[in-house]
Amino acid sequence: MLRVKDLMTAPVFSLRETDSLQSARALMDLQRIRHIPIVTVDNIFTGLVTNRDVLAATVSGLAEMDPETQREIDAGIPIREIMRTDIKTVDENSSLKVAAQTLLNHKYGCLPVVHDGQLRGILTEADFLRLTINLMDALDKD
Repeated sequence: MLRVKDLMTAPVFSLRETDSLQSARALMDLQRIRHIPIVTVDNIFTGLVTNRDVLAATVSGLAEMDPETQREIDAGIPIREIMRTDIKTVDENSSLKVAAQTLLNHKYGCLPVVHDGQLRGILTEADFLRLTINLMDALDKD
């Protein structure tokens, strides 16, 4: 049986609660990711920031604000102000089927992988799409 640890992305990019909204935006843009787990200095998972959270915290484009002013505002907003803490997680030894059902049933884009409170990785919709493509390739070879 396939387990979460067989498919998860690890290591994972993360930030701390004291990092800024500007840091989250920059990391998402640079790494082309949509989810950032938030951890303590000891790598204990405390929350998650998504692309939607970042967009919701952004001053509207209708305000005609220049990019430099937006960056200054973002630099003053700590992640703890916008992060979500009611996040469902999954253990690295859980079955992939259970994780997939959780993603589907709750309409989540990702599941942080946590073991004994420690962030171990992240499991995303893209990971399952990659698995599906690999399975289809294997079927096509038969």
